[in-house]
Parts: sequence; structure tokens; C-alpha cells
Amino acid sequence: MARDDENQQQGAGDFSISTGQLDTGQLDKGPAGIGQTDTGQLDTVQLDPSQTGAPIESPDAGAPEQTLDELMDLTYSGERQEQALADQALQAKVTAPHKILVVGASWVGDMLMAQSLFILLKRTRPDCHITVLAPAWTKPLLERMPEVDESLVLPFDHGELKLGARRRFGKSLASAGYTHAIVLPNSFKSALIPRFAGIKHRIGWRGEARGLLLNDCRYLNKAKYPRMVERFAALALPAKKKLPDHIPDPRLLVTRPMVDKALAKFGIETTGGWPKRLIAICPGAEFGSSKQWPADHFSMTSAKLVADGWRVVIMGSAGDAAIAQEIYEGIEKRVGHPLTDCCFNLTGKTSLAEAIDLMAACTLALSNDSGLMHVASAVDLPVVALYGSTSPDFTPPLASISRVLTTPIDCRPCFDRECRFGHKRCMTEIEPHRAVAAVLELYAK
Repeated sequence: MARDDENQQQGAGDFSISTGQLDTGQLDKGPAGIGQTDTGQLDTVQLDPSQTGAPIESPDAGAPEQTLDELMDLTYSGERQEQALADQALQAKVTAPHKILVVGASWVGDMLMAQSLFILLKRTRPDCHITVLAPAWTKPLLERMPEVDESLVLPFDHGELKLGARRRFGKSLASAGYTHAIVLPNSFKSALIPRFAGIKHRIGWRGEARGLLLNDCRYLNKAKYPRMVERFAALALPAKKKLPDHIPDPRLLVTRPMVDKALAKFGIETTGGWPKRLIAICPGAEFGSSKQWPADHFSMTSAKLVADGWRVVIMGSAGDAAIAQEIYEGIEKRVGHPLTDCCFNLTGKTSLAEAIDLMAACTLALSNDSGLMHVASAVDLPVVALYGSTSPDFTPPLASISRVLTTPIDCRPCFDRECRFGHKRCMTEIEPHRAVAAVLELYAK
């Protein structure tokens, strides 16, 4: 299923999860990253002193409210199960000057980058209440974001319209007291629920015929906001307000007991504390094969590191099982002995929460441009990131320390899911020795 906001956000973190099992994501690094959140203040972000309102301020553009209701006020006969889901979504009204409903993203990387928006909202208006409406699998991510006050499960599969059910669900939120809605996906359907809920201020970028649904529908200047994280963060501020010079990076909350529990469950032994020289290998590329480094390149790199005393954890979703097994067997063949305690293939075996905790225990990550790369960045793990068809100028790793490996060929970045020429040179020509050198360089820092 094509993603809703593909035109604006293609190539972003492409790690989607449809079950409780996660492709391994990455989190805050080691002892320094555990339990840390970014709480600094941004003096550069100023609210209009004439306003007692929130950082989001936009006059109603006069969208034809009643007209839209008339157009959509049809006779819908929903199933009782759908109505029950809608009823469950009705939250107790929270008294707050600004109660904000954020319609979240459906991809791991996108949802993680949305945390910068949440942080900026809390910095500019600390008393606001943030609710995120998103697919159920995002809950482990949202639970690790201190800025999110509550989450609601979107009871629709990715790509489903179900207009009647969306209308009932939106109406069920009408009494929850939301003052603002921020819609992150660019699709038409993503903006329906805030409109049906009657939320006064509905904010988002121009997308699929959304003029009737958003009354603060902003034109995106891609040159002004070249990175996705900037495009998300800009929605925290009034349209004419300038973003701060430094946008806060996503940072997930992890605790030492969480990490210790995950290490124990998967049999990764520690000696005197944290595992030493433990690298996370993330070969998944849900977006498409154009973003995937060859399995043989991963195994050659990993075998060299194992020979130098490193241990390897291969992480990903069940959909990455085939390439993960190929990598594992390639390492074993090159090392010449059973891997036993030096390589762990956990692909498809971890929950999202467990993947986060395991990432936090790693020393470094080697990853395609994927959701797991963004997880690693969100735990501030040093990242060696491999970019083929996509661009680090759009969705870079947001870790404190990172190295990006690309190839200087004319046809990249193309943002194609599959190589239009069939050669995939943008990935195959990133040679393993470059990855080994980058890993050792970051480790030395």
C-alpha cells in the first residue's frame, strides 16, 4: 500500500509494523543516553504577547463548515464493533489552555521525527496537552516520548477510507475539548477525523484536496524546509513564525532496567556492565530494494568486525528474515566457525519496545536509511547510515554522531522504490571496506 504522504515524504523512515513484532529499532546509547530527555528552553521562540493562546494560532479561513456537513451527512449504517471502537476513543476531557490532537504518521521513521514537533510544542506552551492519534503499533514509541500526554488508537488499517466509520469516530471526539489539530500525513482521509470532531483550528500542509478540511492549510516551501523534521516542527508555530536555529532532535526515554531485561531475554551477556563493541546491523528496507545494501556487503563487513572482536546483532521485522539469514550464514562462512556468542540474529523476534531497549545497549549501528536507523538515532546511538535512492538532505540520521555513506552517481537520489535501471549502483558501489572504516572511526570518538 502506498503511503499517504509519499509525494512529500518519500524516502523517510520506511519501517512499518503491522504486528507486535518489530524490526529492530535503535535508541539512546549506553549509560549516557539512558533516561535522558531534552528539556532545554528555546529563547528564540517567542509567542505573540497579544495572545494568550498556544503556539498554534491561525484564524479560521472561513471553510464552509455547514456545507461540508451537508455533503457528508449521509445515512451510515456501521457495525457495532466500529461504534464500540469509536466510543472507546472518547477521552475524559482534560482542562488545558490548549488541547492538541496530532494525527500521527504510519511509519516508524516519520513518527520518530514527529517527536521534534512534540518537544517544540511543549517548549513554546508547557501547559498544552498533546494527544496523538495513530496506528496501534506506534504505542511503544509514544510511550517513550515524555512530551506525549496520551495516545488514541486509529481503528483503521493503513490506506482504508471507511468514510462512515471515520465520521462516527470523529463525532465521538467532539466532546473531548480539543482546541487544535495538527495533521502530519498529506492525505485527504487523514484530515477527515479532526473536521468531523469539530476542532476549531486544523493545521497541516497542502495535500490531497484538503481545502475543505483544514482551515490553516499551509503552502510548503521545500527550499525553506528541506528536511522532514523541519516540516513537522514548523506546524508547532504560527505560519509566519520562524523556526529556531536548532530544532530539538528526537530522543526516546530508556531506563537501565528496561535494557537489562532485554539483554537477559535474548541471551546477550554482559561483563561488568554494558556489552562492549556490540554493533546493530539493520538490513531492512520496507520502502523498496533501492534502499537496501546487498546482503553480501553486510556479511563481509560484519565478518571483519567479528574477527576484530566485535559482536553483531541483526535486527529487523519478520519481513527481513530472508536477508538476515543470508547475512548470518555469510558471516559464519567467512569467520569459519559457529557464531554462537558473537552473532545474534533477532530479526522478527523482538517487539518494538524490546528493539528500542536492545539498541540502547549497543555501541553503534550500521543501517540502511530505514525506520531502525531513526530508532538508533532517537537513542543517540552513533550511526553509520547507507543511502542509495534517498537523500540524507531530506531524512538524515539525527544522532549526535553519524557518518553517511553514498556513491557519487548522477542518477541518485531518485527516491524510486526500485531501481529504474536495474543496476542499483547507488548501493552496490558502497564498498564494505568503507563501512568498516566508518565504524572504526565512530568507535574511536
